[in-house]
Amino acid sequence: MTTIDTAGQVAGAAYIVAALLFILSLAGLSKHETSRRGVAFGITGMAIALAATVWVTIAGAWGQPQTTLGIVLLVAAVLVGGAIGLWRARVVEMTGMPELIALLHSFVGLAAVLVGWNGALYDAGLEGALADIHHAEVFVGVFIGGVTFTGSIVAFLKLSGRISSKPLVLPGKNVLNLGALVVFVVLTVWYVITPELWLLILVTVLAFALGWHLVASIGGGDMPVVVSMLNSYSGWAAAAAGFLLNNDLLIVTGALVGSSGAYLSYIMCKAMNRSFLSVIAGGFGIEAPKGEQADLGEHREIDAEGAAELLAGASSVVITPGYGMAVAQAQHGVADLVQKLRERGVDVRFGIHPVAGRLPGHMNVLLAEAKVPYDIVLEMDEINDDLAQTDVVLVIGANDTVNPAAAEDPGSPIAGMPVLRVWEARNVIVFKRSMASGYAGVPNPLFYRDNAQMLFGDAKERVEDILFALARVSA
Repeated sequence: MTTIDTAGQVAGAAYIVAALLFILSLAGLSKHETSRRGVAFGITGMAIALAATVWVTIAGAWGQPQTTLGIVLLVAAVLVGGAIGLWRARVVEMTGMPELIALLHSFVGLAAVLVGWNGALYDAGLEGALADIHHAEVFVGVFIGGVTFTGSIVAFLKLSGRISSKPLVLPGKNVLNLGALVVFVVLTVWYVITPELWLLILVTVLAFALGWHLVASIGGGDMPVVVSMLNSYSGWAAAAAGFLLNNDLLIVTGALVGSSGAYLSYIMCKAMNRSFLSVIAGGFGIEAPKGEQADLGEHREIDAEGAAELLAGASSVVITPGYGMAVAQAQHGVADLVQKLRERGVDVRFGIHPVAGRLPGHMNVLLAEAKVPYDIVLEMDEINDDLAQTDVVLVIGANDTVNPAAAEDPGSPIAGMPVLRVWEARNVIVFKRSMASGYAGVPNPLFYRDNAQMLFGDAKERVEDILFALARVSA
């Protein structure tokens, strides 16, 4: 048995182990209590996969002078990529995670495009049906990768505020999307029959344009679902690259990421009362007619001392965090406030909307970072029915996810979206910097309710003020 054969067998066994670790990672990430273990499984599996791939590549090229440059480039790419990844992981803020993840998805898409082009330009010596299958793999891989690449770039630009979060609504946008898919199918059949280079160039341009238009057509309030859907796209792009490279682990990993991302997107769509198919079609961000802007009345304000008095006299408190809490880095102060209230015998819980923040699970990660007990962090469906019996609700940086217009105004752009019914509580304190609308750009009538009061300023500073005032109330 040659060294190459031995390396291939060992690499195959390592890929099986890595695939199992990836499955265990997904299982671990499904619960708060096992999430750290899930991350450890994922890191270990990726390290094994990377080491096995590098080893089998070097073993196959060892002693061949013409491949020395390839080995050098491989090692250099691993070192440079690893260094950049470690640097970004150390410096990125939690508020920057959504756009960073979108940007990472774009790399996967671009990699799939490059792998597809390599598969087209490299003559594998295939004939007959095998050659036709190979050509189809190339074309589909380039298309999926191209859509993922430009779609992720647009998501990054929207999430980072570099372009407007408003949806782009071109005339006949749905016809454009469906027409692009029909053209792709026709071009695929054409390429399988006659694999000419200009067809590959055409489908690459088509995929780039479609990916840009799909995500540009989606409004900012729906971006958490978009990030999840792009995660799914990147998985399928990786799987397509796996077929071209004849890499079983890449196929399995891509399928895991693609299917789990699609299922998460489906769950989030249900939570927002949206159509799953409309996400894929890029019609998610179409604004509903707003009609005349109603006079919502006057808002009431409260200071930290007043908030502390309300909390001191409450028996039950629910906290509903949003992206504003992440921006202010207020989670540690909130955790201290929770501890002080629980020491006074107050029943404190959190209500987390499925799309709170701009990334699925964003708020859960922040609260876990601040050592908030897992058992008091509840999902929207678990806590919504209890809000009517709650003395005080603290809305910290949330907006669209607590907007009563979703339930009461059929003409609202977020009409029908399930929200946390915080307005049913006896008292609501809304932490905000101003009266501005949320990321979706929809006015919030909650701010003007008789039982709601606004606490303006930086959320972290206001929470610290409440802690100070609460200590004086206790004394």
